[in-house]
Amino acid sequence: MDLIKIAVLSLSSAAVLFILTKLMGDREMSELSMFDYITSITIGSIAAEMATSLEDDFRRPLLAMVIYGAVCFVISLLTCKSITLRRFFEGHSLIMYQNGKLYNKNMLKAKIDVDEFLAMCRVNGYFDLSEIHTAILESNGKLSILPMAKNKPVTAEDLNLNPEQSFPMSNVIIDGKILKNNLQWAGKNEIWLEKQLSAQGIKDIKEVMLATCDSSDSQLNIYVKLPVVSKNDMFQ
Repeated sequence: MDLIKIAVLSLSSAAVLFILTKLMGDREMSELSMFDYITSITIGSIAAEMATSLEDDFRRPLLAMVIYGAVCFVISLLTCKSITLRRFFEGHSLIMYQNGKLYNKNMLKAKIDVDEFLAMCRVNGYFDLSEIHTAILESNGKLSILPMAKNKPVTAEDLNLNPEQSFPMSNVIIDGKILKNNLQWAGKNEIWLEKQLSAQGIKDIKEVMLATCDSSDSQLNIYVKLPVVSKNDMFQ
């Protein structure tokens, strides 16, 4: 009975965690601020206690989870409306490097040493500080870099070119199923899709693992399910 109870409570805590995470927003999963990080750890710890507790009353950890989630939700709303509260709970950006100067006090404030800073620069693709004009540590812990003008990638505007605006590719088929809303957004219909599949030799839509459509030039890119497993590993 104890094992069954643990299994039920584990599933229940996972469901509550999922609901609370959705209410608190997608930022909770991708770009955690210090407050989000603390709240996530606390809620996770309570959920683990709820899942493994064999006491009859599981409502205490459940109530604590809901309260933490509600507090985080309310604070998220307040920080959207108040810059002062936003700075207090989420922090603010710090200049780590600018125009050939390292700001050691800001590094100390962020608890980042020179080696860590250089590693973050390398992750962003900069191995030489002379290529960087400004490096800013954002409140989510990521480093934003403004390169020197001479090291910026060349753009079409720099070359006095005027290319046509491209649009996001629409996924119109995934795992053999037509995504009708995406197909409609791309300005196409199922009749057009069937003709395109037939023109590319696709007889059964279930053979298609992914199909994307470019609304600007009506090009359909098809990726079929391969019946064999590739034995070549270029990374080993």
